[in-house]
Amino acid sequence: MNILKYLAILIVLLFLALTVYIVTQKGDYQVSRSMVLKTPRTVIFDYVNDYKNWETFNAASKEDDGITFTYPAKTAGIGGSYTWNGSDGEGFMKTTFVKENDSIAQKMILDGNSSTVNWKLKDTVGGTKVTISSKGSIGLFDKITTFFSGGITRILENSYEKSLANLDKTLAYEMKTYSIKNNGTVQRGAANFLMQTVSCKRKSLGRNIKIILPRMVYFFKKNNIPMAGKPFILYDNISLTNDVVTFSVCIPTTQKIAIQSDSDVASGSMEAFTCLKTTLTGDYSHLPETWKKAQTYIADNGYKPNFAGKYVEVYTKTIDDVKNPSKWTTELLIPVFPKEIPVVKPTVTSPQQPATVVQPAVEEPAIEEIP
Repeated sequence: MNILKYLAILIVLLFLALTVYIVTQKGDYQVSRSMVLKTPRTVIFDYVNDYKNWETFNAASKEDDGITFTYPAKTAGIGGSYTWNGSDGEGFMKTTFVKENDSIAQKMILDGNSSTVNWKLKDTVGGTKVTISSKGSIGLFDKITTFFSGGITRILENSYEKSLANLDKTLAYEMKTYSIKNNGTVQRGAANFLMQTVSCKRKSLGRNIKIILPRMVYFFKKNNIPMAGKPFILYDNISLTNDVVTFSVCIPTTQKIAIQSDSDVASGSMEAFTCLKTTLTGDYSHLPETWKKAQTYIADNGYKPNFAGKYVEVYTKTIDDVKNPSKWTTELLIPVFPKEIPVVKPTVTSPQQPATVVQPAVEEPAIEEIP
């Protein structure tokens, strides 16, 4: 009995000592992990800058099958955010700073614990060096729960290493897996739509589309406007001299809708037109190649571009439909004149004439002159 008593006292003392040790540990932490990814810096930046892409590489989302995500109208760039609810608790993250193709700063709150997360991208031999670093603090309860898993520092180090490995694997496959197919000429039907028009440099085109399109979708949901089709981009003007593109992000409506004049959103319509349809299955970074192949097809097959029409990109399958970029579908529609079908005159066969009977010549008698 004495031995059991001493053992019980010893266990209590060990527990108290362990509790004191855990409590006296600092709750502050600072973690950093790096990896070289075999993907261009611009591609990595654009992918990480949009929270909707995080489901494909974030370690927490890959390991927790029951985790759910909620996305607001803005998920990319400064002010972009998202929330989640999983086995580790409820979280919120928001982007506070962005330097294009260089760095991203974010603020995260997980079950009341606040921290900062920073991404740094740098060109290096063999690819792009990507560094994730975070700084924050945790409370007493989290000190106890994380202690038996190696501590908060070790947990975050493992999470960042897995996230970077997932990101490398995702980009290596998703960004390089695509196909482009020319579908020939089709008839694009007439449509009514709501749109937001913007002008920007060509290099910023894709980024602006990713920002404006979710806003348009949110506008439809907020105002209970039914969508009559997939979103599309209407190119109003492409200036090669100034390298400026004027485009409209459009969503079809069932009927003409009147919009207040002071709104960023306007009402528009489009007549039916004949166009060459070219389909891209894959990430939007392959759209320039899609345009080139479409224009080559037009030239090689004798089509005449209809410069009075406008170029259209229809997003038939987006990140809202499937998270994998290799499965996104975009249709490029270039207005062309229908080919004129040559009129072939039928060959008229004359009815067979009866054979001509040639009579033998009869020699007329000579006429004598009478004196």
